[in-house]
Amino acid sequence: MSVNIVAFGNERDVLSEDSQQSSLMWSYLRRSALISEIDSSPSAEHARSAVTTEYQACVFGNVRLVVHDCPLWDIFDSDWYTSRSLIGGADIIVIKYSVNDKTSFQDLKDSYVPMIKKALNHCSVPVIISAVGARKNAVPCTCPLCTLDRRSCVTTSEGAQLAKEFGATYLELHALNDFYIQKYFGGVLEYFMIQSLNQKSSEKMKKRKKTQKCHRLQPPQLEQPEKMPILKGEASHYDSDLHNLLFCCQCADVAFYSEDSSKVVEAHKVILCSVSHVFMLLFDVKSPADIHDPSILRTAQSLFAVEAGAGLPTPHGVPPCSVPIRVVVKDSVFCSCLPDILHFIYSGAFQWERLEEDIKKKLKDSEKTEHVLEKVKCILKTPGKVNSLQDCQSHQIKRLYSTSLRLFFNTPVLADVIFTIQGATVPAHRAVLVARCEVMAAMFNGNFLEANSILVPVYGVSKDTFLSFLEYLYTDSCCPASILQAMSLLICAEMYQVMRLQHICELYIITQLQSMPSRELASTSLSIVSLLKKAKWRSAIS
Repeated sequence: MSVNIVAFGNERDVLSEDSQQSSLMWSYLRRSALISEIDSSPSAEHARSAVTTEYQACVFGNVRLVVHDCPLWDIFDSDWYTSRSLIGGADIIVIKYSVNDKTSFQDLKDSYVPMIKKALNHCSVPVIISAVGARKNAVPCTCPLCTLDRRSCVTTSEGAQLAKEFGATYLELHALNDFYIQKYFGGVLEYFMIQSLNQKSSEKMKKRKKTQKCHRLQPPQLEQPEKMPILKGEASHYDSDLHNLLFCCQCADVAFYSEDSSKVVEAHKVILCSVSHVFMLLFDVKSPADIHDPSILRTAQSLFAVEAGAGLPTPHGVPPCSVPIRVVVKDSVFCSCLPDILHFIYSGAFQWERLEEDIKKKLKDSEKTEHVLEKVKCILKTPGKVNSLQDCQSHQIKRLYSTSLRLFFNTPVLADVIFTIQGATVPAHRAVLVARCEVMAAMFNGNFLEANSILVPVYGVSKDTFLSFLEYLYTDSCCPASILQAMSLLICAEMYQVMRLQHICELYIITQLQSMPSRELASTSLSIVSLLKKAKWRSAIS
């Protein structure tokens, strides 16, 4: 894409003693910070008469800029075809004159401006009229901006009137220095360059779509909605995350064995303890004195036994989950069904009918099936209550650990990793983190320092934001207190690539902005531009 500029007129001061004074266009090309790779050469067609000088350069990085500088108005008299071709191909026209050359200005006004108007033929090409130089006569005049003689200098009012009749932009450049060239003349010229590039880009897009050209373009009549469209949050995959954790067996810290020492299945203490007081008692989360229901004590003693030495402390710097605790399942029938029971627990403990059907197919004995199901109900029993088969078939125990895992949030109980952030420590459980966050799963199971370290530093977020992030991983819920907190949590969620939490934060921000009155929004310290920039930078879907 290119921009063509055609400049007419001689801006050199006839009263100046400097015969080597630079032209306006050449001064701009040399001084502008946006111009690069300048090449100047006489036009091939007019090399003999040197009527036109052509400059080629790059602007805005990769846009080709072509400037035809015609200092002599004789081109309109000697070669009308060439002058008309130059005007027809121009994106911007610059007309320049010296304020101390009244005769040339009068010729421009009377003869050449009508010719340019005729050649343009009502085309919407921007025109800049530049009055160059400082008026040097000492005789006072009535010009409001100077004290000169109207008879020998071109006044401001005369130049402005010409620009008004022509429909052009009028500029007075008292000197060809950095201020007038770069900030004044350059600013106006670059504005028209951008407008020209936008117009060309729009026309190019229309050609691609093969739309017919219309002489009158009507603005689109679109109905503006009162509010932004409702965003639908991503469905929760909390249950599937924890269920997949059992299949991959990452960060497993307990292994169940049969009495003949053959391994049955591996699991995670924090998940088991979140659904059952039996496992809390087994893994010393609670003591027998804390359990007032004797049936829970009997169930734990009759079903499981932790092998001696399984609870020994691990070497310094080695994560506890690297040495799983060995638990022997005393009941052989229950042991054979343990993989199905763990799948039932990890999937949310609400598919009772499916568990019942799977155990029936495996055992093919109604008494044994009833025996195993009673043991499962005892494991899932709430102290002080009696769990009937009807309770298990209903939604009484549905989504047990979605709320029970909150008991282990930000507590050192069963914690096997400690995050250090802003001088504080935050305990957590690798099993929950690995199940709920793919970035942390790669971090704790790959060839990273965090995989073999208990202390893990966290950078880039505050402690409160990181705690809110962990709370979502544990409970699948998020309740930001403000838009700013939601923005911080959005950044943290994007950093750890938790997409559903990103959607929740985006939905909260949009909902709050929609419901907030404009006066209240203006009174807050929120910057909508800043929010949009952050959203764009973070690739927010909303």
